[in-house]
Amino acid sequence: MSRKTTPTLTAEEMTAQALKGLATGVGKSVTHDSAEKQVCGEAIYIDDRPEFPNQLHVYALMSPHAHADITRLDVSPCYDVPGVRLVITSKDVPGELDIGPILPGDPMLAEGKVVYVGQPVIAVAADSLDNARKAAEAAIVEYTPLPAALDVEEALAQELFVTDSHKQQRGDSAKAISNAEHVLEGSLHIGGQEHFYLETQVSSVIPTEDGGVIVYCSTQNPTEVQKLVASVLAVPMHKVLIDMRRMGGGFGGKETQAAAPACIAAVIATKTGQPVKFRLPRREDMMMTGKRHPFFNQYKVGFNHDGVIEGIDIVVSGNAGHSPDLSRSIVDRAMFHSDNAYYLGNATVTGHCVKTHTASNTAYRGFGGPQGMMTIEHIMDDIACYLKKDPLEVRKANYYGGEGRDETHYYQKVEDNFIHEMTAELEASSDYQKRRQAIRDFNAENPVLKKGIAITPVKFGISFTATFLNQAGALVTVYTDGSISLNHGGTEMGQGLNTKVAQIVAETFSVDIDTIQITATNTEKVPNTSPTAASSGTDLNGKAAQNAAMTIKQRMVEFATSHFRVPEEQVAFSNGIVTIGEDKLFTFADFCELCWFNQVSLASTGFYRTPKIFYDHDKARGRPFYYFAYGLACSEVIVDTLTGEYKVLRVDILHDVGASLNPAIDVGQVEGGFVQGMGWLTTEELVWNEKGQLMTSGPASYKIPAVQICPLSSTQSWLKTGPTPKIRCFTRRPSGSPLSC
Repeated sequence: MSRKTTPTLTAEEMTAQALKGLATGVGKSVTHDSAEKQVCGEAIYIDDRPEFPNQLHVYALMSPHAHADITRLDVSPCYDVPGVRLVITSKDVPGELDIGPILPGDPMLAEGKVVYVGQPVIAVAADSLDNARKAAEAAIVEYTPLPAALDVEEALAQELFVTDSHKQQRGDSAKAISNAEHVLEGSLHIGGQEHFYLETQVSSVIPTEDGGVIVYCSTQNPTEVQKLVASVLAVPMHKVLIDMRRMGGGFGGKETQAAAPACIAAVIATKTGQPVKFRLPRREDMMMTGKRHPFFNQYKVGFNHDGVIEGIDIVVSGNAGHSPDLSRSIVDRAMFHSDNAYYLGNATVTGHCVKTHTASNTAYRGFGGPQGMMTIEHIMDDIACYLKKDPLEVRKANYYGGEGRDETHYYQKVEDNFIHEMTAELEASSDYQKRRQAIRDFNAENPVLKKGIAITPVKFGISFTATFLNQAGALVTVYTDGSISLNHGGTEMGQGLNTKVAQIVAETFSVDIDTIQITATNTEKVPNTSPTAASSGTDLNGKAAQNAAMTIKQRMVEFATSHFRVPEEQVAFSNGIVTIGEDKLFTFADFCELCWFNQVSLASTGFYRTPKIFYDHDKARGRPFYYFAYGLACSEVIVDTLTGEYKVLRVDILHDVGASLNPAIDVGQVEGGFVQGMGWLTTEELVWNEKGQLMTSGPASYKIPAVQICPLSSTQSWLKTGPTPKIRCFTRRPSGSPLSC
């Protein structure tokens, strides 16, 4: 390699470039890095990877019973089907059979007993998926049915739980309720939700020459898949490489439940020495995997004549399914969010993880938070109806406020409370009061069609409730031509994480994002990663990448100060130009090469851990969230009271995004989140029959929102902080908050 003798740009050109504003740093609406590839069909997903000549395809035979003993299992007929290479049962797993993510209870294949309809019993590998399916159906499996718990209320009454229950208490709720002017009590069932990602669960596994495997997996949690694959193979984790470039959607469904297909494929690959792909067809995916937790919530609330809560008792019972999975953390978050944006005063919140013989329910967007919020929002409407008040007035009367009304029922101070100003702004911008009167007039004149309007808030805690997960790593490599390779522990599932993290690195070096190559998430490059979940992906991985980039940049600055004998404040990076002293200008590429020739390391790992957070589970108190994010929606609907047909006429959303790293991507996330939530509470209904079989196991019977039921009119805006509209900056978060402006 020869050193350049002339700069790539003249001094005049470099000066002009340095003065330009960086077009692709943080705060800019940079296009999603995979957008064009996805639109053109060029984006590579697991199922798009070229197949090997001897690749095997897997199909898993599912249990037809919710709870039964397996009395006979004969797989010999499977081998009569042409193309079959191997059939495995639980006895063929060389290592640990249980692949529970935190607590045991999730065998890779059923061992002697089945505990839900859809549980994998055997796995067949053949030269095609059709042959694997035919062979699996040829297996002889006999069962003796056992009693099954399918109803969450009955299971709760029998105290069937997958983990211990938990209680949070502040003050004396029973006394406060008994002394209250008014008391209401009730209960509500909150349904589950299918993830319905575009790409179903899929893994492709290649055996390696040293007894390990390379796993291409559609997962939000590469390290967990690595750990569990190593566990079932009885090999160290360094023998297992997980590669994840992009997912076709996750929404939490691939945080833990991507592991089973990966583990099954890995066992078959090591036993046959052949590449193996296991992709679940849609029906099998919906029957085999868990959903958003359905909840059965109960409450008793005491309040005064203004509707202000004085004492409250809430019990949230999440339907965990047959095993723990992540249910303890999900029910915890439902408990944490049982207050939503309201000060509860004297409060007792109890959480149960109820066991039923259904697929083990798992993470879903919001991770239990929405199910917790549903109860208190129902209570607000209940109080308003009882007192004949505007529900918005009752909500505002119960908001968190100043001193004495700023502590949650788990003793975290609400330090960054913007809900009052946000509500006032949305109430005005949406013409809420004027429209509410118009709706009253409309309903008085129309006996069949009825309209409704509501403003509902959200206060959402940002951090993993399992404190140890609040960490991330990254690897940044700068090459001598000024190009940059970026790898981090987060996973891209369409939400734009890679683009945002690249923008942070571009901002750090003050270079164009086109100089940065984002590589696939890889457990050999960044180890021990946390799942991409809990609305923390950008906070954690962005700070880790920033830390790595700052380390490299500091080395470059230190070299410049010693080499050119100038103070650090005279070294500036701006729009791809490095200015040193008063007269020395380099392109970023030229300066990178100069650093390399002078033996400056241009690669670094980065790490970030969220500060300040903790939660003492035994004492039920602490600071589980680093900060809260806020949002409100004003929704207007019309309902045909004879047919049940409805339409969302208009939605106005005001969202607290902090300092948006990429406004265009954030708009898409806010819109998508609203529509997905709307689908959960309207068209998406999970139905099981009396035998525990999921009847809504495909798009013909399970209806996600389509374009024709989306709001006819919608507006979005960010929180404004002064006379000039602007996106609220992270600097109004607690000191040292992620990605401060």
